[in-house]
Amino acid sequence: MELQLRRALYSWAFNKKAWQCEPTEEWLHALDWMKRNSLPVSALAEADVLRRALDAMCRKLDGKAAAAKTARRKRAAFNEALNTAVEKGYFAENPLNGLRWKAPAVNEEVDPAAVPNPAQVLRLLESVARQRGRGPHLEAFFGCMYFAAMRPAEVIHLRIDQCHLPKTGWGMLNLSGGVVTSGKEWTDDGEVHEVHSLKRRAASATRPIPIPPQFVRMLRVHVKRFNVAPDGRLFRNQAGNYVDAAAYGITWARAREHALTRTERTSRLAKRPYDLRHAGISFWLYSGVDPAECARRRAGQSIEVLFRHYAKFLDGLREQANRLIEQSMNEWQRVSQGDAPEG
Repeated sequence: MELQLRRALYSWAFNKKAWQCEPTEEWLHALDWMKRNSLPVSALAEADVLRRALDAMCRKLDGKAAAAKTARRKRAAFNEALNTAVEKGYFAENPLNGLRWKAPAVNEEVDPAAVPNPAQVLRLLESVARQRGRGPHLEAFFGCMYFAAMRPAEVIHLRIDQCHLPKTGWGMLNLSGGVVTSGKEWTDDGEVHEVHSLKRRAASATRPIPIPPQFVRMLRVHVKRFNVAPDGRLFRNQAGNYVDAAAYGITWARAREHALTRTERTSRLAKRPYDLRHAGISFWLYSGVDPAECARRRAGQSIEVLFRHYAKFLDGLREQANRLIEQSMNEWQRVSQGDAPEG
């Protein structure tokens, strides 16, 4: 019954494109059951009902606690639904306003144990390149996540006209959006994928990312070997379509199996391709790049988000900065005592 309810809600009740057709008999029974067993919207004006709803959002279907980020995302969606209810006249104001309820604590810091160091990254990329089939094609794909700290959706969307790849020196990638898998039932044109603007940026916004010479060479070799898709995309599957997350996930899992030691494999190290982005950003910080430059320009996030996510890595920078400040203070103390400053 639970599965039928989920399918009826997801595939018909919540999908206005599906309203053009009548629901199946099975879904009609599920929707009728849902109608008979649901509370009226007006019940959400009661604080106890709201708290039960919020508590339920903190649980998975099996009753276990959901991830804190998942609970927070569901609460945000619930809040928007209640705002719509206010607009429709069901409430004078959002019932969540002023409700005393404590959301689960969210640990947004990147786990250093999951972030590979540069030597481990190179081992992983070499392992990708040695795989048969799609492996060589995906070496530069994963390289984008590390050397340019790109999100997977941005890598999938990357086109040759966004790339400045000189024969020598640093290059530049000028990102303009990302590709997400929405499902053909939810897109306006019936396609499985949608192209979105850069995360938290205007539709026409771009983000230029300088890339080091060794990665420029990797991309030049990739383009020479594999060419590009008809629309200019650097990465595609065998049919010429968008690279699928499940496919590159399999390639990454195989790379971990062959490139990492047994101890590294059993740890959280580089469990997900997305850990390459964390590795790239943390390496920039370790190298002394200004956090504001890392955040807004290169990583495409706010400085506040950077400080929340990379607090442990920034701690190391603070220690380094403290040493430099202390060294300068000691030098000027010697000056005040009549000695010439060093350097």
